[in-house]
Amino acid sequence: MLKNIVKGLEPSSTLKINEISRKLEDKGEKIFKFGFGQSPFQVPIDIVNALKDNAHQNKYLPMQGLNELRDAVAKYTSVKKDYNYKPENVIIGPGSKELMFLLHILFDGEIILPAPSWVSYAPQAILGRNKIQSIQTKRENNWFPTGSEIEEVILRDKNKNYLLFLNSPNNPSGQICKNLEEISEIAKKYNLIILSDEIYSELSFDEGFKSISSFCPEKTIISTGLSKWCGAGGWRLGYFVVPDSLNILKNSINVLASETFSAVSAPIQYAAITAYTGDHSKYIDSSKNILKAVGNYVYENLKSNKVLINKPQGGFYLMPEFLNKKFNTSSEMCDNILKETGVALLPGSDFGFEKNKMLARLSFTDFDGQEFMREAQNGQAIDKNLILKLAPKIVEGVDKLKKWSTST
Repeated sequence: MLKNIVKGLEPSSTLKINEISRKLEDKGEKIFKFGFGQSPFQVPIDIVNALKDNAHQNKYLPMQGLNELRDAVAKYTSVKKDYNYKPENVIIGPGSKELMFLLHILFDGEIILPAPSWVSYAPQAILGRNKIQSIQTKRENNWFPTGSEIEEVILRDKNKNYLLFLNSPNNPSGQICKNLEEISEIAKKYNLIILSDEIYSELSFDEGFKSISSFCPEKTIISTGLSKWCGAGGWRLGYFVVPDSLNILKNSINVLASETFSAVSAPIQYAAITAYTGDHSKYIDSSKNILKAVGNYVYENLKSNKVLINKPQGGFYLMPEFLNKKFNTSSEMCDNILKETGVALLPGSDFGFEKNKMLARLSFTDFDGQEFMREAQNGQAIDKNLILKLAPKIVEGVDKLKKWSTST
């Protein structure tokens, strides 16, 4: 009844933990939702109004996306990357996740996935019938692969095509890749294609975010969208920016798009023009300031001789490693944490780590973003007292997690 390739797959763990948390809350249990990651902030009001104003738009749009939107995205990206992208380089999709899936389907070669990697990369590669080459990374290198580690994979068979997925700022680690130049040299040397997943790039805590596309634009597909910086995950609008040198891939994605999702919702595409032409710097800066303050609070209060953790650099994740020998797998550990403390985390094994490494992903977004942004925009400093007031579940959940780490 089911094809063998699908039988071994399970629902996305990030979506699954959200459902589990909701069901436990429905039973009256107090759950600290540190497992599911989505922006806690509301969509900027001018973009919401643009959606309302375009609710009447009911025609099928071009399969590659609304021309005016692709033009806005191309100009926006060109300024950010200091590279000349044209509307023809942009593909609009129903979330970048769907576009990645189509890329996996059409790519003929092997997929290089650093561990950790976002939970959907590997299942999509499997559905695309591509072999996965995993690289176990190290904390000392911000959980990103070195150029030599990537080269080692390629040298096993230089005749194959390779596609590297690079996600910076990273989900699940919250870290930013610092060795982009050496990776770009490997890409140029071996004709390696890079999918640069930059969905969290607008939420980098330090200024001057660097993309791998700045070093090898002709080898890089940029993937991003509205979901993280704009608080619009449920709107499902993402896009690829594909350089002219990869036109064959771009055209093939368009063919698959025409046979699958046809075109992204018309009202949302029209509204997205406002997202990429209006000035949302104040909104983004406020989001980053809040996330940085809350993330640093979690980091400072959780790190110990029992918990190893890197300081967050962007997005809304941390990846603690619990120095605990009581459990055989990270999944078993996270089940125990949820049972004993009510804190929902995702195990590191969901992101490609070996099962016996006691790593977990922690999302620090369980607070009312609208209320927090309102207070923060009034010029109030984001200190411990404000976090206690506006993110009480973050404070209580971290306290429970720290007590658990010292008692087991």
